[in-house]
Amino acid sequence: MTSTLQPVRAAEVEKRPGRWLALSVLVLAVLLVAVDATVLGLATPYISEDLNPSGTQLLWIGDVYSFVIAGLLVSMGSLGDRIGRKRILLGGATAFGAISVLNAYATTPELMILARALLGVAGATLMPATLALIRNLFHDPRERSLAVGIWGATASAGTAVGPIAGGFLLEHFWWGSVFLINLPVMAVLVLVGIRTLPESRNPDPGPWDLISVVLSLVGVIGAVYAVKEAATHGVTWPTLAAGLLGATAIYGFVHRQLTMPTPLLDMRLFRRRGFSGAVLADLLTVLGMSGLVFFLSQYLQLVQGRRPFEAGLAELPAAVGAVAAGLVAGRAARRFSVRTVVSGGLAAVGLALAVLTALGRSTGYPVLGAALLVVGVGAGFSFTVTADVILSSVPKEQAGAASAVSETAYELGAALGIALLGSIVTGAYRDFTGPAGTPAQAHESLGAAVEAATKMPPHTAGALLSASRDSFVHGLQLASGAGAAVLLGTAVAAWFLLKGQKLESAG
Repeated sequence: MTSTLQPVRAAEVEKRPGRWLALSVLVLAVLLVAVDATVLGLATPYISEDLNPSGTQLLWIGDVYSFVIAGLLVSMGSLGDRIGRKRILLGGATAFGAISVLNAYATTPELMILARALLGVAGATLMPATLALIRNLFHDPRERSLAVGIWGATASAGTAVGPIAGGFLLEHFWWGSVFLINLPVMAVLVLVGIRTLPESRNPDPGPWDLISVVLSLVGVIGAVYAVKEAATHGVTWPTLAAGLLGATAIYGFVHRQLTMPTPLLDMRLFRRRGFSGAVLADLLTVLGMSGLVFFLSQYLQLVQGRRPFEAGLAELPAAVGAVAAGLVAGRAARRFSVRTVVSGGLAAVGLALAVLTALGRSTGYPVLGAALLVVGVGAGFSFTVTADVILSSVPKEQAGAASAVSETAYELGAALGIALLGSIVTGAYRDFTGPAGTPAQAHESLGAAVEAATKMPPHTAGALLSASRDSFVHGLQLASGAGAAVLLGTAVAAWFLLKGQKLESAG
């Protein structure tokens, strides 16, 4: 099948003045979300110690943001197409900053979970709006590829800035301070964005269907919750009920979109193999990587004993690789092919994860750093090109909804990955045999075991730490192996699904 992309007309390659300054504002929003996601992982040991959540609550703190944002992205992307992408971006950024304060001062696990969920509502407005505005700012395909690369590189840079800045704050202040770093970024974004961002919307959008919004939210949250609970506690009647509710809502959403004259999401987009292949590749890639990403900070701090700032620096190679790859991904895809770059990037990530199945408590940093660099390069190539394919496949009027589909795949993959691969780590960890007197809560999380060890005699504490760390590393090895299998399988699938797909070329 050849590419479904249409040739670019001469009128469409007009270059809007001030587009690069406007892009700098958009990437601040991306930075905001990326920093928030990464500092949470770094702060997890401190949140665990202070709030004392159960293992299940700790997973909810990690993934409820992704659950909510995945359920609302399509709705918020479509809303931006209707009321204006600039308006929803700036409003969402303001709310994101305000709710970050609630995250910072949460005093119980339940309040922390609620704060993360509300942050997901605000976050759902940001990512679709940024990509949709890029689609409308950059009409020249090569410039758009570069803009998307900068967008992706900034997200990757955020994954480096977050741990480093968060590590510094955690060493000097309490864990809530890592959320307050969102405030200055949000302030700059809003103040500069008001003056530099152009407004854009679908000129003939139709009504915003609230029934579709509810069906989308219930469907995604119900389905993901069922997967999470089944992976953690096995199949139960409540789990089956949640899964059935989610599947029914998703079916109702799809059916409603196919019958509405102006749907919230045009399901015909999925008939395009390139669009569907790119979305599927994003979902499975994030799913395969998320187990490693979520637990890596805990491994570096609680297993290898690194300080927070040092742990943040240790994760830097992944971000460096992703930034470098993202900036040249569009050029590489035009020179070789879309499927070569995407499949090659995914295969590289899969092989790096396979290497990490040999991870041990005393694994040297050169091995870990090299693996993270390869993960970053592979992911940078893949995500940048698939984002470009998705944006290029739709008319400008539908850019928000299409971008939301891309981001939904990303967030859904993160939620499923943390649920499935995280449950592998948690399940393997809980089986460790501790010394006599080991409290029950030490089996809930490694952070709880480290905290419990501080209240035990030295000999007993040492035995508990050794057993719990060995068990945690074993779980991380299993999750890395599962992630490697997912990534390598996705690389093969992308090779066939993206056959004949090309990026647009001006002229």
